[in-house]
Amino acid sequence: MMEQLDEVTVRAAGAADAAAIAAVHVRSWQEAYAGIVPADYLASLDVDARARDWQGYLAHGAEDRVRTWVAEAGGQIIGFISVGPARDEDANRGDREIYSIYLDPGTWGHGVARDLMRTVLSEVGDRTRVSLWVLAANERARHFYRRHGFQADGVERYDDVGGAELLEVRYRRN
Repeated sequence: MMEQLDEVTVRAAGAADAAAIAAVHVRSWQEAYAGIVPADYLASLDVDARARDWQGYLAHGAEDRVRTWVAEAGGQIIGFISVGPARDEDANRGDREIYSIYLDPGTWGHGVARDLMRTVLSEVGDRTRVSLWVLAANERARHFYRRHGFQADGVERYDDVGGAELLEVRYRRN
């Protein structure tokens, strides 16, 4: 964990951020999901391939009504969050879904995720229902979401991640 974190700023992501977002994405997965997701899958994650994915996401975000923000400190991207239209079958028009929120593991516990979450919640407003999906075994994330007003709503699904069927739990904030 970092002993001190420079001032953190949150800003809208742009196409030039794809590689840095991808690097954070992969490092975060490898740390957060160790012992949850198969180790060989985590080891196989490729930053360059993920960067190409992020280039596409960021290029088409506006037309897909998806917004991504990054957290920066010392000129480095240390985290990101993406939100867009809710994709669940029971979603109402106007509902939003947090697709991803990941931080560089060295910044965990420094309030960066809180800053990113506050940015999104401020953007969507108090009257908008927001959902997200989290691996059931990811207790750290589940605790974080509860602290920000999200509650498990009883909807669960299994997702194949690296050849393992992993239980995901939906959280909502009304």
